[in-house]
Amino acid sequence: MTQTIAKKSGAAGTARVAEPKKRHGVGFYAAWACLIFLLLITIFPFIWMLRSSLMTNSELVSSPGTIWPENPTLDAYRRVFGMTSPEESLAQGGAGASINFWLYLRNSLIVASVVTVGQTLFSAMAAYAFSRLTWKGRDAVFALFLSALMVPSIFTMIPNFVLIKQLGLLNTFPGIVLPTFFMTPFAIFFLRQFFLGVPREIDEAAMIDGAGPFKVFFRVICPMASAPIITLAVLTFINAWNDYMWPLLVGQSDNVRVLTVALGIFRSQKPQGSPDWTALMAAALVAALPIVILFVILGKRIVNSIGFSGIK
Repeated sequence: MTQTIAKKSGAAGTARVAEPKKRHGVGFYAAWACLIFLLLITIFPFIWMLRSSLMTNSELVSSPGTIWPENPTLDAYRRVFGMTSPEESLAQGGAGASINFWLYLRNSLIVASVVTVGQTLFSAMAAYAFSRLTWKGRDAVFALFLSALMVPSIFTMIPNFVLIKQLGLLNTFPGIVLPTFFMTPFAIFFLRQFFLGVPREIDEAAMIDGAGPFKVFFRVICPMASAPIITLAVLTFINAWNDYMWPLLVGQSDNVRVLTVALGIFRSQKPQGSPDWTALMAAALVAALPIVILFVILGKRIVNSIGFSGIK
């Protein structure tokens, strides 16, 4: 009898403890409205590029403010992928110019991938040396190295160009890759902040087991820092993919010309007096797809990694 009464009183207590449904205030809905507004602003250029790529050049000129084309067509994509002849391109309202899209896409993938692998690896090793190893003048060297963040890249572009020219690496993949292959101040700073948060007892335990600095780095630190390293790799890939000025200076040959440079040259080709804007929008949209896919797959990990490392 006593147990039954206790159970009933417990159930009644649980029912009394249940909290009412939380009501959100005006600030909650205002924050969501701002986020949705910012999201629309962010994706609007992609929607506009998609809309323009599905139009003909004549319709684009006659109806520039149309939200969506009346008769969507894939002719612009066919011209970008080289599926039309110059005569067919002119008949479709194009400029008659051509772009070797797949070759330039391959070149961009090669350059961005090599830069990403090299910069991520060497920056991680440098960050490990600045954060985990003890050597004389370490902090002074790091401060001097970090001061390079204040130097605009345009100031180093001409000396790098002269050096690449003297090495005979113009119009080669090594010439495009070398200036950013090894490391950048931001990459080292980014990873160093995370490495500093790893307890030193882990290094000491690994060294007691007979591990040296390289083994500690590759077998202990790198697995623990996989999220920031992946984040840095994605950011590096995006920067290398979108780079324009340096590949324009060094890679003028078709064999090494990257997609961003090719799009600029394609825009400047005007056999009929005006660029093929719809094909240019189609090419730009296709060129942006790898970056969009990376963010869709790894976006949450990037945000969590930056928040966890803190960049303190």
